[in-house]
Amino acid sequence: MQNMGIVEDTLFVPLLGRIYASERFPNILRDDAALSLKDRIPRDIAERGRQTQYTLIASAARSANMDRIVEGYLARNPEGAVVQLGCGLETAAQRSGADGVRWYAVDLPAVIEYRRALIPECSREECIGADAFSREWIELVRLREPDSPILVTAAGLFHYFEEGDVVRLLKTLRDYGDVEVAFDAVSRKGLAMMRAKYMRQVGHGEARMGFCVGSAARLAEQVGAGLVAEGKYYESVPRAGLAASTRASMALSDFLSMVKMVHLDPGSSAPGRDGVLRR
Repeated sequence: MQNMGIVEDTLFVPLLGRIYASERFPNILRDDAALSLKDRIPRDIAERGRQTQYTLIASAARSANMDRIVEGYLARNPEGAVVQLGCGLETAAQRSGADGVRWYAVDLPAVIEYRRALIPECSREECIGADAFSREWIELVRLREPDSPILVTAAGLFHYFEEGDVVRLLKTLRDYGDVEVAFDAVSRKGLAMMRAKYMRQVGHGEARMGFCVGSAARLAEQVGAGLVAEGKYYESVPRAGLAASTRASMALSDFLSMVKMVHLDPGSSAPGRDGVLRR
């Protein structure tokens, strides 16, 4: 494996979480494509053993939440396309049961190169090597999809960047027609917790983190976007069989709104449609 930076290297953290859930808690997430990659994870990463059940489930929950958002979006927009921004080794396109949907996987060129070596592109998915905060990828996707509604997902991505970068990106997407954006976000308290504890547990205590969201409604107003939904991170995640400490951490996170799912429509400044996470 080539030497990657901190942000790119974290692509193995969510993969390990999806594998863990698929093997032990498939009611949370079942990802056969992730399971097929288990024996191809570099040994030094697979054997670190720094993660807890909670950190593993947190990664799986993110993918499960995104799956629910994508499913709801495509139910409303059957002709829509999906862009996975900062895709890493995500296998959402392989998990999805939606036929005929076009998927685009966007990440830095080095990550895309590594991704292609591990995950063969399926017929409905195209990989794009580009900076998430440039216009390059959205220009290309809009060229491919001149009239289609587009959902951009950014799972586990934005909190590694500064608020100004994220806000500029969200404002930029207003220039490209019918585009919605779904992402997970931490509060200021959640960001402090991630810096102090979570990132150390997953082996990336040195990772730079900056973007946080206290109120999705205030962020939507700042960006000039419509708020489609704001939901608690663990509210739809089954807890049966999980360790008591994991269940307690999940409950505390939701109670304090430390992590949430946010769904914005940068092309609309209308009030929120329902204010809850779509299922």
